[in-house]
Amino acid sequence: MKPLSTLILSALFLSACSSAPQAPTDSKGRGDRPVGPTRQVQTVLAEEKPVDQLVTVTGTLAADQEVILGFKVSGRLLEIPVDLGSSVQKGQTIAKLDTTDFELHVRQAEAALQQARVRLGLSPEDPDYSVDIVNTAVAKQARAEMDAAKSRLDRAKQLFDKGLIPKADFDTTNSAYKVAEAKYEDSLEEVRNRQALLAQRRSELEIARQQLADTLLTAPITGMIRLRNANVGQYLAAGTSVVTLVQMHPLRLKTAVPERDARMIRVDQPVRVTVEGAPGKHEGRVARISPSFDETNRTLLVETEVSNTSGILRPGGFSRADIVVAAGYRALLVPPASVVSFAGIDRVFTVKDGKASETRIKAGRRSDDGVEIVEGISAGDRVVLNPGNMADGEKVGLK
Repeated sequence: MKPLSTLILSALFLSACSSAPQAPTDSKGRGDRPVGPTRQVQTVLAEEKPVDQLVTVTGTLAADQEVILGFKVSGRLLEIPVDLGSSVQKGQTIAKLDTTDFELHVRQAEAALQQARVRLGLSPEDPDYSVDIVNTAVAKQARAEMDAAKSRLDRAKQLFDKGLIPKADFDTTNSAYKVAEAKYEDSLEEVRNRQALLAQRRSELEIARQQLADTLLTAPITGMIRLRNANVGQYLAAGTSVVTLVQMHPLRLKTAVPERDARMIRVDQPVRVTVEGAPGKHEGRVARISPSFDETNRTLLVETEVSNTSGILRPGGFSRADIVVAAGYRALLVPPASVVSFAGIDRVFTVKDGKASETRIKAGRRSDDGVEIVEGISAGDRVVLNPGNMADGEKVGLK
């Protein structure tokens, strides 16, 4: 039998346990969590807005023109006033060769030309085409000898006809005339040869002058120096690369458009280009479209001309292009800050009866204007901005 004091203590303990407050339970007997304070949120209406229908592709910027410049003649490099990154204008001097040898060639060609003109009897003021072949000194001398031989032949024929000279003397005179006649024809050919030599000397002079002009290397386009491959004092063979020049405006963006979207692409469609490291959007237009698909990846090559008047874009930059294929397309948009993405699932929270309701959505195109909602909510639904770690069914209040 237990002592009386033990029985009294046990009775007091059981009484205290039965009088302790119990946590509320639900219909299944599980305890609920304590109800927290109402969360204040900011909401915005999901609205249909006119937007542009876009085809979004990626690519790499390239220079519209890239030129490797070199001299047409060999020589020693005298000057190169540009360097890597230098901006140059069309016609600006890029480099210059030592011109000493080329100036000597020009003077040599001028002397040879003058000699050829003298042989034709031309004065310094006479043009090359003013040569009268029959009135040149060579031709007139041969003509005079032929005329004299003809006169002797005529007298000999008269004497021979009268029987005053033997036939042998007549034949000798006749042969002399034929020789003089041949010499005259030969003199005309000689003058024509001298004319041809004059033309050759004229061409040699023009070549020498052109080679002298080719010692100056100028920019064929406006752009910037991408590479410099030569230094002052270096001997350069003809065609050796001196610099590489790239055109900076406009730039060319090459993109591969999937076959399913290619049917909507047209020349001159506007393009909005976003480039890594260059703020803002840059305007362009579809300039060229390939006539055939690439059979390996089923894409169509599309080239876009991108304006770069400010010069902030650089060839080689990775870019995203939004090709505007249609304007005025209506889409249901919500702010980007209202969409929660986790594990590939997009969600938004709407407010219904003072509580947050989690809704899965199918998102379409994303832009600075908003996220396109393809399915999940309707126009007029209120979505929560910046929901963070909000839970479905959480009590919310509007700010």
